[in-house]
Amino acid sequence: MMTQNMDNPALMSWFRGQQTPEGWFDLLALMVEGMVSNVGEHESQPFLRQMGHALAEQFPLQPSETVGELEANINGQLARFGWGCVDIATRDTDLTLRHQGLPVSRIAEQQNRWCHAFCAILEGLYAHWMQGQGGKAHVTVSRDRLFSISDVQFRYHNPQ
Repeated sequence: MMTQNMDNPALMSWFRGQQTPEGWFDLLALMVEGMVSNVGEHESQPFLRQMGHALAEQFPLQPSETVGELEANINGQLARFGWGCVDIATRDTDLTLRHQGLPVSRIAEQQNRWCHAFCAILEGLYAHWMQGQGGKAHVTVSRDRLFSISDVQFRYHNPQ
């Protein structure tokens, strides 16, 4: 189980107020909760990734020449959505994308499930954005590490 300990509760409270407006977010959270309850968490992952792909298609990134430009372009879109920010680090054979400030459900019992569902959406979003920058379809984005329910690291890599 991931930690719900947040280093700065006042900051997290501010983020929640900005990122999860009453009504719209509640409806979305109920839809995700209902889908996962009906078909299962594992079975819902492909659909959620597909929704991330569709969102990335609707909001494409500007072409990026460097990793710094890519990070700035992604952060511009994430700021537009109110979804936190990403820090991209290069490694020998892959990239890591540490996404901080993920929207967190206001309902404590739904926070873990929401985080897992939102991570699947982000996997699809990031994968499509990377393909739009010239990435190959077989290179994937997958959740690599959960630091907390609002701080997740993804890895862009060739799974072979």
